[in-house]
Amino acid sequence: MSMTRFDLPTPEGDTLEFWEAARDGRLLIKHCNNCDAYSYYPRPFCPECWSEDVVWHQASGQGTLYSWSVIYNNDQPPFRDRVPYVAAVVDLAEGPRMMTNVVDTPFEALRVGMPLQLRFMEISDDYTIPVFAAAGRGGGHGDADKSAPSDAGGASDG
Repeated sequence: MSMTRFDLPTPEGDTLEFWEAARDGRLLIKHCNNCDAYSYYPRPFCPECWSEDVVWHQASGQGTLYSWSVIYNNDQPPFRDRVPYVAAVVDLAEGPRMMTNVVDTPFEALRVGMPLQLRFMEISDDYTIPVFAAAGRGGGHGDADKSAPSDAGGASDG
């Protein structure tokens, strides 16, 4: 009997390129050519001005912790094997907020506004998700499998 995975995304339509980039260690967000706003999660229009003139932009990988919760109990597979873990909201340097996890960072070190750095974590053979760790914590992998590439600040619109 196979276990149902509640943590796997359903890449389709406007999210396919996002998930392919994540597998390659890149975080893509949307940029609006009409009003210059950045947005996350992937969608075919700008949530600020409703323009459909949006393009992919490679995020810098920098962020700050907006809010978090340490999860000690989650009965859904595979989360029960990951507890405790940190569910967080991160303010990306480009402006959007992102729901994610903070890894490789002691719970007692978490502070609102603390600088975070993008990392990536493989959750299956097919899927890699963006996560964050305290900035300056080095390349230790722990729960996160790979750090964002050092050139992650370069834009790759299109």
